[in-house]
Amino acid sequence: MNIAFFITPKEDVVYLTPNSTMRQALESMEHHRYTSIPLVDDDGSYIGTLTEGDLLWKLKNTPELNFQNTNRILLNQIERHVHNKPVYINANIEDLILTSINQNFVPVVDDRNAFIGIVKRSDIISYCYNLLSLSVEKV
Repeated sequence: MNIAFFITPKEDVVYLTPNSTMRQALESMEHHRYTSIPLVDDDGSYIGTLTEGDLLWKLKNTPELNFQNTNRILLNQIERHVHNKPVYINANIEDLILTSINQNFVPVVDDRNAFIGIVKRSDIISYCYNLLSLSVEKV
C-alpha cells in the first residue's frame, strides 16, 4: 500500500511559518484543539513541529513574557524540544507506521523536503482497526 492513501494534503492542514507569532500559534492550536503544529518555511519546506510544551517552556523561561506580549515573539525564537521526523512520499508503509508510534502526525515531504501534507496517527489506527474487524468477521 502507498502512504499517499493516508495523506491529508497541505491545503487541508493547519501549519505555521517561522515568522508567525507565538500568539498566532497559541490561538491556532486552541481553536483547532491541536497539541502540535507543523512549521513550513516560505519556500514550502518542512522545518519542524511546534508543540504545546515548546510554548510552555518559552513562557516559563522568559520572565517578562505573558499572553499579552506573545505577539512579539516569532516562532523562530522558540526552541523546539521534539523533532517530528518526516517521511518521504515514496516511503513504505512500515516506515510510516514505525514513525507514527511516537508522533500524533507524520509530516510527508517530497525529495526536495517540500511539505506535502501529514498522516495522522488516528487515521492509521482506524485503518488497522477496520482491517482487524474484517478479519474477525471472516472467522
